Amino acid sequence: MTFVRGDTGDGFAAILFLFAVVWSTDIFAYFNGRALGGPKLAPRFSPNKTWAGAIGGAAAGIAAGVACAAFITPAGGVPIPLIAFVLSVTAQIGDLGESWVKRKFGVKDSGQMIPGHGGVMDRVDGLVAAAALLYLIGAILVKPETPYDILF
Repeated sequence: MTFVRGDTGDGFAAILFLFAVVWSTDIFAYFNGRALGGPKLAPRFSPNKTWAGAIGGAAAGIAAGVACAAFITPAGGVPIPLIAFVLSVTAQIGDLGESWVKRKFGVKDSGQMIPGHGGVMDRVDGLVAAAALLYLIGAILVKPETPYDILF
């Protein structure tokens, strides 16, 4: 996340965009999955996650990303909904990956520092994965000298 942030205003805007997408995805996936239920997404790794939650989380992540980008910059030629969708899916994959690691080692929580929340890694698993991808999008695939000009 430090590399995404950098030392420019664009980096700060990119972090706000990242937080909006990932947090919306996480929150709405939980509530949508609990409300609608349905088929399980990956029962071997995370038995409570559902497809309804994943789809609802992705929709919320896209909406939050578009809303955040609208406040930061006027509409441009960048496919913000597509970037938000890819980051949302990546955040969910990061969450599933952390669940897989916990199952592999036979632990319920990754720590006890935050009681009732599965540990610190449960709070940042999707964020770390999405931040890594956003860094790749901005710093490597776009323009290394001004990574987030394309977004904001």
